[in-house]
Amino acid sequence: MIKPNKTIKLSYSIIGVGALILPRLTYPQSVSALWNKLKKYKEITSFEKFVLTLDFLYMFNLIKFDKGLIMRVKND
Repeated sequence: MIKPNKTIKLSYSIIGVGALILPRLTYPQSVSALWNKLKKYKEITSFEKFVLTLDFLYMFNLIKFDKGLIMRVKND
């Protein structure tokens, strides 16, 4: 589920879903607002997978959570 293999396409893996989420996180927003914006994509099959992907992005310091909002980390 995290990485693609012979049964999981890249777009459905957590890495692929992370690549779908990051460009759409253009401004700080709540988890529920981001979920409502992204749940229409077929690659994000459940809220659980959405949260696991957020955890994955957080572990790699690509997003941060501050004052109830998720935002991208600026890695300049």
